[in-house]
Amino acid sequence: MSLEWSLKELYDSFEGENFQEDLKKLDVQLQKMIEWAEQALDNHEDEKEKLEKIIEEQLKLFAIREKLGAFCHLVSATDSKNKLALKYSDILRTKMNTLAETITKTSKWISSIENLQELIESSPLLKEHEFYLNEIVEDNAHMLDEREESIIARMKNTGSSAWANYKNLLVSMHKVEIEDKGEIKEYPLTVVLNMAYDTDKEVREKAYHAEIASYKKIEEGVAAALNGIKGEALTLSELRGYSSPLEMTLQNSRMDRETLDAMLAAMKESMPKFRSYLRRKAELLGYKNGLPFYELYAPVSSADMTYSYEQGQAFVEENFRSFSEHLGNFARKAFDHNWIDVMPKEGKRSGAFCSSIRTLKESRILLNYGDSFSDVITMAHELGHGFHSECLKNESAHNTHYPMPLAETASTFCETIVKKAAIKQADKQMAFAILETEISDATQVIVDIYSRYLFETTVFNHREESPLTVEEIKEAMLDAQKEAYGDGLDPNFLHPYMWTWKPHYYYADVHFYNFPYAFGLLFAKGLYAQYLERPDTFPSEYEKLLSLTGKMKIKDVTSAANIDVHDVEFWRSSLKTIEEDIEEFIRLSYEI
Repeated sequence: MSLEWSLKELYDSFEGENFQEDLKKLDVQLQKMIEWAEQALDNHEDEKEKLEKIIEEQLKLFAIREKLGAFCHLVSATDSKNKLALKYSDILRTKMNTLAETITKTSKWISSIENLQELIESSPLLKEHEFYLNEIVEDNAHMLDEREESIIARMKNTGSSAWANYKNLLVSMHKVEIEDKGEIKEYPLTVVLNMAYDTDKEVREKAYHAEIASYKKIEEGVAAALNGIKGEALTLSELRGYSSPLEMTLQNSRMDRETLDAMLAAMKESMPKFRSYLRRKAELLGYKNGLPFYELYAPVSSADMTYSYEQGQAFVEENFRSFSEHLGNFARKAFDHNWIDVMPKEGKRSGAFCSSIRTLKESRILLNYGDSFSDVITMAHELGHGFHSECLKNESAHNTHYPMPLAETASTFCETIVKKAAIKQADKQMAFAILETEISDATQVIVDIYSRYLFETTVFNHREESPLTVEEIKEAMLDAQKEAYGDGLDPNFLHPYMWTWKPHYYYADVHFYNFPYAFGLLFAKGLYAQYLERPDTFPSEYEKLLSLTGKMKIKDVTSAANIDVHDVEFWRSSLKTIEEDIEEFIRLSYEI
């Protein structure tokens, strides 16, 4: 069994004939689209045929671009020093940026069609892409003219994209010095982050202090990247006529402010219950002033919660099958066909992700597996993303781009399947340990995500006036943690540098990638409740729901599941299931 993912289904190498041929095909397709748009979109003759042509040519381009981009991204994710991966990533961005003017021209031409809906109804191809076309019209209201969009796209190469690359390089190559038996040893950051789950308190505490101290070496560079990216976002949101980057994010997320406000209100109401869990965990670990940050992931049970990768695979597959054979078979396919890069190593990025390759109808999953139960849950989470794509594989590529909040639904649902099934199979001691893991993860997705939302809001507000210093960024992070965690955490041991390695703050085109995780968890809780009510019929309904996520607004997708996301009571009911788990955790903690 290989512990590294297979990329040969994409290309053998950057120098290989297939990669280079596709690079040439990309040039040909780009030029073809640019020249055709220049000639055809100066008038509104034959609108139906032109619309169909636009979609057909875009899909051809997408197929080539996706393969090339996926190979660059996946190679650099596990080897940040790979110069060819970085080189061709930049080349691809530059090539695609030549299309910016054409994209703008095309969007404006589509938006100026007077009888667009009538044309859509007259063509099967256009009808299939109805949502895609109507969304273009909606987004066009915030587009600049062709020349300005072209300039912006090109400037991103030396702006936000360059800053993101720089930050990724700093963090992926960052080493942490830790004293071990009188000897100073250097560890990759990904390895040190995994130490937070170690069963030895001394290891956890030592890793925390060493990690915090290590950021002095890169803090100025990472802060510069954060300021550069957020400054560009503020400029672009203003130019495009948005009131803020948050409004821009909400529209791009197909989510309205009413939904966000209802969810955040319910989350804020639930904070005291999460703090009671953190205080009880602190007591169990022998602390009196709240939980130190470095103990957030500390085990509180003597149950054996270590899982080798092979054990983790078997555990996930078995519990996926308790939901549906389709889901279990998907996990087995990912394992058997080497879709997963498993272990941490130097040059590999931290965290985990799933990259769906629609052209291949496959996914690739990056883990930094460390043998903890939390790592098993992360595996289930990322496979959930892959299964989401599995349910979309027969859709047109234009109908597979789901918004950020829905992106976390399938992943979180798969987490829930594994955790709930595991608790049912466990004895009291093991059930307590699994329950604690579930609540710990929920605390990250509700409490820590709320702190990240507060932090990013502060950063944007401050950045409107001037760039933030390292100290100001650290202060904003600490203030956000204090507001969200309250007396649940020991105020003397927080984490002022959580903005350094979390990748979501540095996405050049995505901001506030925090609340989607909370949405995903709570929406998944609502879906799981429906599954319990009708376990025989729900799996097929669930797959149908996932297949809709690329061609509907969020409120319409959730309505398909009979859920009203504008109603704060829905969010309260989902949070109530977590609060009940917390109450059960506290009760069991006095019995074990």
